[in-house]
Amino acid sequence: MFPTATGGTSFTMTLPDEEATARFAADVALALEPGDLVTLSGDLGAGKTTFARALIRYLAGDDTIEVPSPTFTLLQSYELPRFPLVHADFYRLSGAAELAELGFDDLPSGTVVLTEWPDRAAGFLPPDRIDITFMLEPQLGADVRNARVIGYGACGTRVERIPQVRGFLDQTGYRDVPRRRMVGDASTRVFERLALADHTEILMNSPRRPDGPPVRDGKPYSAIAHLAEDIVPYVALAQGLRDRNLSAPAILHADLEHGFLVMEDLGDDRIVAGDPPAPIEERYEAAVDLLLSLHRRKLPERLPVAPRKEYFIPAYDMDAFLIEAELLLDWYLSAEAKVTDKLRAEFTRLWRDALQPAIEAPQTWVLRDYHSPNLLWLSQRDSVARIGLLDFQDAMMGPAAYDLASLLQDARVDVPEPLEVALFSRYVRGRLYDQRFDAAGFARLYATLAAQRATKILGIFARLNRRDGKPQYLRHIPRLLRYLNRSLAHPDLAPLKAWYAANLPPKNL
Repeated sequence: MFPTATGGTSFTMTLPDEEATARFAADVALALEPGDLVTLSGDLGAGKTTFARALIRYLAGDDTIEVPSPTFTLLQSYELPRFPLVHADFYRLSGAAELAELGFDDLPSGTVVLTEWPDRAAGFLPPDRIDITFMLEPQLGADVRNARVIGYGACGTRVERIPQVRGFLDQTGYRDVPRRRMVGDASTRVFERLALADHTEILMNSPRRPDGPPVRDGKPYSAIAHLAEDIVPYVALAQGLRDRNLSAPAILHADLEHGFLVMEDLGDDRIVAGDPPAPIEERYEAAVDLLLSLHRRKLPERLPVAPRKEYFIPAYDMDAFLIEAELLLDWYLSAEAKVTDKLRAEFTRLWRDALQPAIEAPQTWVLRDYHSPNLLWLSQRDSVARIGLLDFQDAMMGPAAYDLASLLQDARVDVPEPLEVALFSRYVRGRLYDQRFDAAGFARLYATLAAQRATKILGIFARLNRRDGKPQYLRHIPRLLRYLNRSLAHPDLAPLKAWYAANLPPKNL
């Protein structure tokens, strides 16, 4: 337990009836993350238990589930689809010391705690939490309540966005549309499926990316690596891809200022199948053909976003390539050994030499995360439009080989080497019509960029484990090391191969 935090982000909402309370409970439920603590305060009859019951039923996806008051049992536990949840009542506690006796120190990892009468544990609540206070408003009606919500610490941004997303949905005609949170990625974005009468749509809730600390020349990592700060790049690229007859989601409603989109739902059918997932060859072939359809065109650096508003696609420059590669030093290698200035300088020099041909190569759109988690299969469409595109907001102008390497050396899926070779050959054959296409040079670039990408992702997955407490990404490390060795076998990468052989720890994190 930690001392109570001060400050926080807050808003107040008027709840005229039980239906409004249930909608408010759903809004809060959609903002919750594993491990959150939510406190419920207010006089007897103010609506705490009504809110808790609605929130638990929403998370359970079952309006009939029994949710008794924990007044006498003190704790009620629920195994919910997204996380376990404990509903607690501290009214009968004589002091905070009894929390340990109730088993709070032994709750499963990621348990969300929803507690009534938190004042009985005053001074021992964690600094990251959500406080909700319910107040009767008899002058407005017997059923009317006001709810004041305060988000402390890491919960502040999510609390701030609860009324913003509600306002966006109300203004765009989705006030009473059922919402269900979807499985997310490693980013701060949240995706929800909106269930309309005859179809579904997708809500993207994408808060502006915080800058982070400066890491080089006064700039944060995100600026050097050209990561999207808001949803403007996504909107621009989505329309740019659709204008070229590719299946990016249609944007139906957008709030560019706050980072909300309602867009077409492309479904859930992937280009992989099975457990563990394996490539479906026909679908991977279509994904290769999609890249060919892009790389045969001259693509613009500027794209329209709105009237009198354009987006300029940044270049995949040397600084971006190098800062990504150095994630290996900062997160993966540093877990095993001290990274000296001499070691970093040698690493950077070798990569700078290896990447210079990528800087000089013809430039095209690099979608950057062109791999199985972001590619859908749309069987009812034709040709390359059968590939649905999901994640492209970090796109840059760069070498064509990058996205092909991203696809054929998928960090989360084993792509057998014979299939990788066959698909690589398919791409090369599709480019031979262009007399300027250098097949040998492209193969060298492919190996270089595949090695750079594996290097970067080793660092990212190590960071997700060490900094963010997400060890599940470590299971992909052996695959990444196999890909890395496969790419470093190219003769032109011999100096880098020697460096990795001398410095990369053979064991996993």
